[in-house]
Amino acid sequence: MTLGVAAAGVAAAGVAGVASGAAAGAASNAAPGAWQDALIVNALGDLEDPNPAPGAKDPAGPTQAVQGVQPHSLNERAISDAMASGLNAINITLGYVSGDMEPFEYTISEIGQWDAILRANSKRLLKVETASDILLARGQHKIGVIYGFQNAAMVGTNPARIDIFANLGVRVIQLTYNPANALGDGSMAPENRGLTPLGHAVVERLNANRIMVDLSHSGEKTCLDAARTSKQPISINHTGCRALNNVPRNKTDEELRLVATKGGFVGIYFMPFLNPSSHATADDVVAHIEHAVNVCGEDHVGIGTDGPVTAIDDLEAYKKHLAAEIAARRAAGISATGERPDSFPFVVDLRGVGQFRELANRLQRRGYTTGRIEKILGRNFLRYAQDIWGVPRAPVDS
Repeated sequence: MTLGVAAAGVAAAGVAGVASGAAAGAASNAAPGAWQDALIVNALGDLEDPNPAPGAKDPAGPTQAVQGVQPHSLNERAISDAMASGLNAINITLGYVSGDMEPFEYTISEIGQWDAILRANSKRLLKVETASDILLARGQHKIGVIYGFQNAAMVGTNPARIDIFANLGVRVIQLTYNPANALGDGSMAPENRGLTPLGHAVVERLNANRIMVDLSHSGEKTCLDAARTSKQPISINHTGCRALNNVPRNKTDEELRLVATKGGFVGIYFMPFLNPSSHATADDVVAHIEHAVNVCGEDHVGIGTDGPVTAIDDLEAYKKHLAAEIAARRAAGISATGERPDSFPFVVDLRGVGQFRELANRLQRRGYTTGRIEKILGRNFLRYAQDIWGVPRAPVDS
């Protein structure tokens, strides 16, 4: 779930603005500390500045219930903060999630816009198409940008479109968002159907193209079906543990265990769904990571924050916008149990440029070894990426 971002995509002015913006100040001075050499990969997050553009009234611009990046939100501060945080690679959401736009056309347009952004910022951003690109980005002191979808509606009824997305560099495709689609049920679909025949065909095509099959927002049966159907390990890139908070966006132990047993990856998010009050804390993040490690083993758990590195500066002003944003998501039928107008879509005491190092320090205080912490911060995702992306993609059908 990404709140407070407009559906308009990235305008040409936004591309130029990032390339020529002034350097950010304080964020770049954050001390890396003991974790400066750790590989950090965010399995799902935002590369944006959620604060108001100069002269804007709302913290994140127009209230819309679908995802995308506003012209002002991917700016110099967003990139500088991400680099200061130690982040090496991030799976971003692009393309259609929900709304009135035509899913395929909108998605192709956004891919083109992101390609333009990366070209304009090639000194600091690098498009990730292979697992080795994650290490390349790190070695070149850049942030690797992984193209990912949070809904597969843009496939339509034609699984061969997966070939097109693969050859445009999309490396992660989530089968559903919260509602049902033609592939299966999302977490909020009451029927909890399993994978549809089209869903089976899409999973097969994703496997053929070596694209990650992400089940983060899926219903329980859709997740279990996909894990059993897929010939390759699947991922749940941003979730929590239902055993600790029984809401649909969190995954059952059965789902977590099956994904891990088949060699997959589970990323824990920094979201309100971690706590029954919908006011999650850093302690909740640690608790869900610990539970996931106990269920899945330490080689299959990482982080997928579902948020940006740059922190909201004025939380009081943001509360007003948040209420409208939740109302818009509910009206669009895409909200999830646990989203509330009085709860932030992030963890207040685990945000900003220090969030990854703070998490590492908290895990260390819990007795985690350096090796285990480094797996959670990024090594486990890298291992999973090597397993999935390690073979050339299938050619487009003639």
